[in-house]
This record gives sequence, C-alpha cells and structure tokens, in this order.
Amino acid sequence: MKIVVLVKEVPDTYGDRKLSLETGLADRGASETVLDEIGERSLEVALSFADKHPGTEVVVLSMAPEGSAATVRKGLAMGAASAVHVADPELVGADLGLTAEVLAAAVQRTGFDLVIAGNLSTDGTGGVIPAMVAELLGVPQLTALVAVEITDGSVSGTRATDAGTMQVSAPLPAVISITEAMPDARFPNFKGIMAAKKKPFETVTLADLAIDAADPAAARSIVLAIAEKPPRSAGTKIVDEGDAGEKLADFLAQNRLV
Repeated sequence: MKIVVLVKEVPDTYGDRKLSLETGLADRGASETVLDEIGERSLEVALSFADKHPGTEVVVLSMAPEGSAATVRKGLAMGAASAVHVADPELVGADLGLTAEVLAAAVQRTGFDLVIAGNLSTDGTGGVIPAMVAELLGVPQLTALVAVEITDGSVSGTRATDAGTMQVSAPLPAVISITEAMPDARFPNFKGIMAAKKKPFETVTLADLAIDAADPAAARSIVLAIAEKPPRSAGTKIVDEGDAGEKLADFLAQNRLV
C-alpha cells in the first residue's frame, strides 16, 4: 500500500504571527517555521499502520517555499520512506483553489492508495483542502476523523459531531483528514535523522505538474486590501454596588449574548 501524507510548513504558534502590510501574505520572518503539528499527527497515523504492515510505503508531500526543504525532511526523519516537495516562485500567495489543484496533481503524479491530511492548518485554518483534493482526484473522502482504521481495501473511522459520533467508511483509493484527537506524533531519533539524509527527496515545479498558476480560465482569489489589526480597546467594567447581577444581565442582553 502507498500512503501519501500531506504536510505543511507553518509559523510557530508560540511565536509572532503577522501579515505583511505590503503583500498581504504571512510574514515568514516574524517567527520560526515548523512542521504543522496536525501534519505530524497525520504522518503518525500512516507510520503506525506501516509499522504493523511491512511493504507499506509512506510518502510525505508538501507545497512550500524552496527554503523549506529542511522542515519537510523532518517527515523523513520520523520514518517516511520518501518526500515530494512542490516549490515554485509562482506559488507565493497561492489561494485554496490553486493549492488543492497543485497537491492533487502531485498526489496523482506520485501515485497513491490513501491520502492522509490534517483537518486544518494552524496558519490558514481553511479546513477545505482535503475535501478539495479528494474532489479533484475523484475519490471518496472521510474528513475530520477522531479515530482511523485502515485495511488492505478500505478505510474507516469515527467522526465527532455536535450530536454524537458517526461511523464512516470508504473503499480505497481515498482521502481522509484527522483532527487533534488523534495521538501525538513520534519524535525523530538520531538513527532516523541520519537515515533521512539518504532517503529519496524530490523537488518538483509547476512545469512538472503541467499547471499554470495564472490560468485565466481558473478561479483565483486575490487580496484587495489589508490593514493592521486595530489595537484592543478597554472592556466594560461592572462595579458591584448591589446591582451587579442586573448590570451583567443588561450587558449580556445588549450584546446579544443571551
């Protein structure tokens, strides 16, 4: 079985995250960049299956700037067999549609039985890429899973909803996405870090995928305007003079919170 895991380089959530007021894009120099945690958890799902099923090939796939190779290689150090890095200057500021188109083309080029992704990244938090990739690939999708079971010919899992849980399944090939309810990812050990240096690492461009980022026939979103986040204003202070309960109730009602 061949499992492709979608991973992404994102700004560290413990650092500053800012938008450039000139370009409208994320300021990558504002903080350290790391492999998104939800991507690591997705990789853990694939590696846990591979540990129990010899012959399983796990590939990490990422669309990221050229300087992100070291971050993507962490997936190899964790245990993936190979990596595919899509890097092209024309992908700077790519919207969700172009991102999904590129990832789907790269997955198709690589070959797959199962694609595993996180439900949403910590930077864009779009939450739609796995579904869009599945649509473009023409395969079933199981999204936002809190538990996953993979067999030779199918994948199933549990999706949590506001009303309870839902059991879902689909034949392979398929695309699934997982949530942070899944187990933490393993840490790369020294042996894995050294082995990662010798594992296949392919860098591809839009030309390799036959995709035109500026295709006039494709729907693309653009930034029309951007402004700095306004400073936080002082909140309403309620002083208890025997009527604090009434004041609080009035405040909640005025702000449509009750």
